[in-house]
Amino acid sequence: MKRRDFIRTTISTAGVLSLTPAAELLGFEEKKKFANDLVVLGKTGITVSRLAMGTGTNGYNHRSDQTRRLGINGLANLLSAAYDQGINFWDSADQYGSHPHLKEALTRVPRDKVVILTKTHATDAEEMRNDLDRFRKEIGTDYIDIVLLHCLTDGDWPEEKIGAMKALSKAREEGIIRAHGVSCHSLEALKVAASSDWVQIDLARINPAGTIMDADVPVVINILEQMHRNGKGIVGMKIFGAGQLRHRVDECLRYVLNLDCVDAFTIGQENQEEMRVLLKRIPEASVNK
Repeated sequence: MKRRDFIRTTISTAGVLSLTPAAELLGFEEKKKFANDLVVLGKTGITVSRLAMGTGTNGYNHRSDQTRRLGINGLANLLSAAYDQGINFWDSADQYGSHPHLKEALTRVPRDKVVILTKTHATDAEEMRNDLDRFRKEIGTDYIDIVLLHCLTDGDWPEEKIGAMKALSKAREEGIIRAHGVSCHSLEALKVAASSDWVQIDLARINPAGTIMDADVPVVINILEQMHRNGKGIVGMKIFGAGQLRHRVDECLRYVLNLDCVDAFTIGQENQEEMRVLLKRIPEASVNK
């Protein structure tokens, strides 16, 4: 190359470099994460939106804040509005009483375009089979994507729930469900879930403050990382510490969005304005330090 051509090329390249953000040149460009990003839950092959629509805020005795305050049509409207924004993951439970609300939402949304998660307190095989039949009737569907054993606290839950577990495994083989797993509410239960080959998906309490969690944050993160390495899908819950961390919303969102061991997370919204605000705050929080 002639000297004048070398100089011309160098100057030209320098001009391009000066206009290119340093982060991009170094490969550090941050990309926003959105509520409607599609992610795969572990090795299940089930693709969901990053955000799940929670229906169980203060959920007990077959009722929740969502079912009490919104009613069937109101919650169905919220779920279908979220679907219009690309949120295809619905988090329900028998304990919340939200199955009829999902059924109404399915009159407005194609069944095969949404992923439905529900939870059961069944212990033996007969209870589990009865629950699966009842749940499908209540929701108005032939199959349920994900069924979790709900609110496990004892470390010996695999022995206590062996009948229900076998029934869920058979239901998966028959196409009645697509995946099974657990919702843990103690460190002992979480540790056992991490070592269980049966668990495909775990619903875990996680937030930066350790509020209403199974143990200190580093302890829980270590277990979730182990689960994720072993191919389990991880769905975070209690992201705002059951409302105790509402004054730290952006911090909580930023924290969970930057955890590689959490695939998706569920948050209970109670009206469409809350949903719209959350959909806006998630991408902003994902890149703001």
